Amino acid sequence: MKHVIALDVSKGKSTMVIYDRYCRCEFEGELHHTRVDFDRLHERIEEIIKLDGQAPEIVFEATGVYSKPVEAFFKDYGYTYSRMNPLEANLQMAKMRRHKTDMSDAHELAKTHFKMERESTYIQEEYYEQMRALTRYYDEIDEEMILLKSRMHSILQMSFPELEKLLTPNSALFLNIVQLYPHPALVLAHSKTIIKNRLKANTQKNLSLDRAEKKAITLLETAENSYPAIKATDVRCDQVRDYAARISALKEKKEALIKLMAELSKERKEYLVLRSIPGIGDSTACRIIGEMGDIRRFKNAKQLNAYVGIDIMRYQSGNTQYRDRINKRGNKHLRKILYFTIQAMLMLKQKHNHFVDYYYKLKTQPQRKPHKVAIIACINKFLKVTFQLLTHGILYDYETATN
Repeated sequence: MKHVIALDVSKGKSTMVIYDRYCRCEFEGELHHTRVDFDRLHERIEEIIKLDGQAPEIVFEATGVYSKPVEAFFKDYGYTYSRMNPLEANLQMAKMRRHKTDMSDAHELAKTHFKMERESTYIQEEYYEQMRALTRYYDEIDEEMILLKSRMHSILQMSFPELEKLLTPNSALFLNIVQLYPHPALVLAHSKTIIKNRLKANTQKNLSLDRAEKKAITLLETAENSYPAIKATDVRCDQVRDYAARISALKEKKEALIKLMAELSKERKEYLVLRSIPGIGDSTACRIIGEMGDIRRFKNAKQLNAYVGIDIMRYQSGNTQYRDRINKRGNKHLRKILYFTIQAMLMLKQKHNHFVDYYYKLKTQPQRKPHKVAIIACINKFLKVTFQLLTHGILYDYETATN
């Protein structure tokens, strides 16, 4: 057995222990996440390599962003390591009696490493790390937009409620009109020609003069019949303008992120495979790659299912037996993306899509499956098919997939 280095990671530092091949502790102390301390650790590892003729085994528990500097150090120097899931680590180190300290956790990680065969963490290409970061950034923007839209809706119901009926609330034209005319009095203060010209000048996408004039006429007619709850001088009119401007900027940022992800992925095998599946566009394909990562680290589709969190959890004890349900311990972001992907496929009612066919098969059989159960079954089928396609580098084909 090699030397074992175990770290209990916390904010800005780690508690570190080093055990020799005979499971005896040689060192215990703190490792600050600084260049000086990492250089010392590198020197210590090099000494162990000279002594043993091989690199030590390194194990630590993933602690979100706090363990990233430690992981980056091991990647930079090419050391293999085992990054433990916190839940898995707790189960492996569980005892009837246990004193919980950072030092005791580090010792337990090292001791259990001698008893268990822990696989080395698969190190992905930088591409996958960047795609994950871009995907999470996209989701953060999406969540912020939902919040801002809710706030904007609340104020518009007091200032100019008819606007949301005239135009699609997500459209660029709607956001421009909210910034220009958040109150009917502001519309009535201008002539049709001025409104038309302002709409034309402030809409980035091509807006014809004819359409701009029609919108101006509609706005004037609607404003005349509107009875707002607040005045045009109310501060909330400025507030709703700000919300519309921020939503518009965030919308442009989302589009830019999708373009960037598509540009990074355009020659990648997984992108081409996912884009070949009916109902999956640039946004969905890139976000699936960002959350799924390098599929080569999964041995089979069952491992991929567990990663997504749709593997079945079963509980039975004596005469007590609960109904089977999905585990939900996997990647919730990927699970959400796949759920809405299947939903979108169903809404489009696409032909030559066997995931849609499978859904309706589950809904029409003698024991009809509930909607959500059928969706999860379709996700399971999607992952199995995708795993095979990506593993073998084959594009989706309806006839082949059906067989």
